[in-house]
Amino acid sequence: MRMIARAAIAAAVLLSTGVSAFALERGGTLVYGRYADSLFLDPVLNDANVDIWILSNLYDTLLLPTDDGKGVQPGLASAYKLADDGMSVTLTLRDGIKFSDGSPITPGDVAWSLKRASKKDNGIWGFMIESIEDVTTEGDKTVIIKLKHPDPAILAALTVFNTGILPEKTFEASPGATEEEKAKAFAEHPVGSGPFMLKSWDRGSSMKLVRNEYYWGKGEDGKPLPYLDGIDFELIPDDATRILKLTSGEIDGAEFIPYSRVEELKSAGNLDMELFPSTRVEYITLNVRPQLGGKDNPLSNVKVRQAMNYAVNKDAIIQIVTHGVGTPQTSYMSTATPLHVGDKPLYPYDIEKAKSLMKEAGFENGFSTSILVLAGNQDEVGISTALQQMWAQIGIKLELQQVDNPTRTQQYRDGTFVMRNAAWTDDIADPNEITSYFVYSKTIDALHSGWKNDEADQLFEASQKEMDPKKRADQYAKMQEIYNDQGPIVSLYETPYPVALSKKVHGFLQIPLGNNIFAKTWKDK
Repeated sequence: MRMIARAAIAAAVLLSTGVSAFALERGGTLVYGRYADSLFLDPVLNDANVDIWILSNLYDTLLLPTDDGKGVQPGLASAYKLADDGMSVTLTLRDGIKFSDGSPITPGDVAWSLKRASKKDNGIWGFMIESIEDVTTEGDKTVIIKLKHPDPAILAALTVFNTGILPEKTFEASPGATEEEKAKAFAEHPVGSGPFMLKSWDRGSSMKLVRNEYYWGKGEDGKPLPYLDGIDFELIPDDATRILKLTSGEIDGAEFIPYSRVEELKSAGNLDMELFPSTRVEYITLNVRPQLGGKDNPLSNVKVRQAMNYAVNKDAIIQIVTHGVGTPQTSYMSTATPLHVGDKPLYPYDIEKAKSLMKEAGFENGFSTSILVLAGNQDEVGISTALQQMWAQIGIKLELQQVDNPTRTQQYRDGTFVMRNAAWTDDIADPNEITSYFVYSKTIDALHSGWKNDEADQLFEASQKEMDPKKRADQYAKMQEIYNDQGPIVSLYETPYPVALSKKVHGFLQIPLGNNIFAKTWKDK
């Protein structure tokens, strides 16, 4: 829950993290503008990016992704080994690690957390660790993960937020008769092992994190991370307001800068305008259920969906919305995602072909429909307005419905939406996550769209156990062929992450998998 950037990863890392131990300053609070609030800070039961990109600051995992988003490095575990037969992983915990309340992190907490995360039907992310059969412990530092079958992505999966380690006793002592009730109570006052911990949360307004004094990581000065005393997240949905507060110095950083403002902010003397490499893809999700709102749904017709794709001039949208920063999608997954297939843009602009497909589908005269747009989001309004004009050429009358994020999310989850603007970023260095979410019908009904393809489902299930790299690559090639031809999306483009920071801020990094890394962030006093 995302590619092409103007700077290489190495350059981004140097710009954002390359500091001298003698230059960095400790202390202070970073004020960071977010476009939307979090919903649920439980690592297992959440299902939104607004939660995910906060979780890594509160909960640590056994392994961590590398800064380039493609590898694995030690986290709470200082050492790890995959058995030769691929049927188990043995991990050694770091010495003296503690939760944010000062209690020790034990192998028992690790075993309980992983068992909870891998429990069937416990959250939408469990598919990434469905191979876990059991988790056992040896002594006070060793954890052994036993697998049901060899899993080609198990090490990468142990870096993902849903495998964050929680204190069993504290969670179980939370009020509630069910696990979900306990999770909701626990998430209001979470205890984790990440670099920060939650101090306060005024929903819809602000969230304040403070330094976890028990965090295990060490800084360049040899002292415990993080460098900051805290982070204040301000909720500023309107892009223009978020940028105004940043340029005036009221806040220190802001996410999701509209691409229309990137060049302007690059020339601002008090800001660093960063385009962090990513795995981000932008697309339109279509509800393809046969009936919608008690009426026949034209979007259920695959030829209509193909026509809508051909009628979209992606190059024009990229220029209009991203000012040339993006590139057309060549598959539903980004070009930076492992096992991506495709070197040509999907559905090159062809209005005559689009009209022909509409006629074949029985909609020569078009139809009326609507799209949910996040209120105040310039990019979404720009994309949707362009689609409105482009689809009008094939008779589709598109109404823009501007709503707030909670409203859109609820309609999306309920499956009552018609269309919505959407974006995706991988959380794991493997194609199984995006494919489970987009293609596999048994996870969340293929983007809550109602789309289902039995062959694609079977291919995905087989790929989850396939250790032969060539065979697995073939399985993913076929899944991409099926989905790109018949799937429930209108593919648009890939983009980097646009983040603007005060020149007083140093060491912030958003890795290609989307994680916001604040542990090594510091600011001039």
